[in-house]
Amino acid sequence: MQNQLYSHPLFQVKTELLSPDDRVSLSYQRARLLLRTYRLTAQDVQSCSSRFWALMCDPIFSLDIAMFTIMAAHVGLAIGTLSRHLRNRPDFKPLIQRLLRFETVGLYLLTERGHGLDAFNLETTATKTPDGYILHTPREEAAKFMPASTPLFKIPKVALVMARLIVQGEDRGCRFFVVPICNEREMYQGVQSIRLPTRSGTGPLDFAITSFDHVHLPHSALVASDITDLSKPARPLEAWWDEIWRIQLGTMAVPAPWISAIKAVAYIGGRYSMHRSLLGKSNEPTPIISFRTQQWPIAHATAVGMVMANWFPVAVRQAMENTSDHRVRHAMSVIIKTTVCRHFQRCVPEVAERCGAQGTFEHNYMAKIENDGKGVIIAEGDVLTLCIRLFSELLQGHFEVPIPHTSESLLAQHAASLLQENRDLFTSLKCEHRSNAFNSLILPQAQIVVESIGHALAFSAAMKAGLPKPILDVYEAAVIRQDSAWYSEEARISRMDQRIREDAAVSSFMPHLDTFLTQLDIENYVSAPIVTDKAWKDYLADLTVYTGRAIPQVEPFQAVL
Repeated sequence: MQNQLYSHPLFQVKTELLSPDDRVSLSYQRARLLLRTYRLTAQDVQSCSSRFWALMCDPIFSLDIAMFTIMAAHVGLAIGTLSRHLRNRPDFKPLIQRLLRFETVGLYLLTERGHGLDAFNLETTATKTPDGYILHTPREEAAKFMPASTPLFKIPKVALVMARLIVQGEDRGCRFFVVPICNEREMYQGVQSIRLPTRSGTGPLDFAITSFDHVHLPHSALVASDITDLSKPARPLEAWWDEIWRIQLGTMAVPAPWISAIKAVAYIGGRYSMHRSLLGKSNEPTPIISFRTQQWPIAHATAVGMVMANWFPVAVRQAMENTSDHRVRHAMSVIIKTTVCRHFQRCVPEVAERCGAQGTFEHNYMAKIENDGKGVIIAEGDVLTLCIRLFSELLQGHFEVPIPHTSESLLAQHAASLLQENRDLFTSLKCEHRSNAFNSLILPQAQIVVESIGHALAFSAAMKAGLPKPILDVYEAAVIRQDSAWYSEEARISRMDQRIREDAAVSSFMPHLDTFLTQLDIENYVSAPIVTDKAWKDYLADLTVYTGRAIPQVEPFQAVL
């Protein structure tokens, strides 16, 4: 299925030669092709079946992050939220069928411009009337930010809009409402979309700020199994989390394309470094991969790509099948996202820089995917904010997450030690989790500890899967680099010994470089022309050539004595 998609003409377009709007249109066309190829059902989406995860993990997404953004909201959030109620709301079936055929694009309007991740305190209102509801944006700060709600690309759009349900002047909590946004040509009455400028250096999409001016909605617009139940929830925050339950799955799903991206960057940098040469003292060409400063970034990215690709499906199964506690499921989602995203942020710039000027051009993938990656850091929850919440809950003992036993690896020792260290500090401070001391001394450790748990889990899965020892050794060395002080102080591995271990890991890796790059299984999704000298020459031949017959006029000048 994947190879069939990659060979389709829609995925063979040189997007860097298109205008921004043509690229947006192409992303919508690709999303339609992808969804129709997978033929998901509402049950697939609702239950997060293997077919659903196959879609979300398709390497094709790493080629077009705008397409992934469309699909993540359309399938994972919009269809997923609606499908939960389908048994009791058969009236949703025609809409869900249109969404599954991509005849209509589904949006998920939760976040407001003035609130960001504090979405629980949103201001958009849906006021009950005798014949339905009035949806309204009370001020600019309450406008929905930033799903792509424009009518510019000839496709109808419908949104799930979260608003405060107001009944007889009383706030009954936050609910979703089905709201038509635009048809193929224009916005619906009362709905305003302000298109935002393109984010720098990324795959463009028609991101927008969306607001509502007293939009009338029918009773059936309420997204609930029982539309007559308008009671105020006894526990508003828990009810809100139940409404946005698909966000947890989104947090888990959004890192998937970045694993493919890490693998693609490792492959591009590795193949380029193997044929790119410079002349040494003997005038013999020397491939730049022969230098240790070039070897480390390639080995690092390759090891991370292989370890993350192995761990991701294991972690998803652990979160989806091995626990019924939604808190642990969300914790695993945060650990997965944090670990993958931070690895991505370290690997990609490192490899791109070692490719010199070639690494800065869009057609060689790395510069664009690095910019696109900044968006996933905040998608479905900002990484640092998610870590703060999870870390606080772990320290307060609200629940436990599975950490490999300390006897299993150095990385497991590291994770357990950091977590216990902060638990001890929390106890010694004798403060509560909203205190200044907690804010100043403990919260800055949140991401470091959450990442360390991800490293330990990923390494454990890699060992159990039998990944090659050079891959394990390089991955371990890369993690040690991130907290050299702990491994020196607590594990008694001096800085020099750490350097020697890293050297041994890379030395054992390099004889297998060609094999490991092939095992990344990403070659079919790489179009960067610098991968081979022939691909570069072929690409160059397609570019615009400027020639002429003008003869420069040489201005006479007189020497000054």
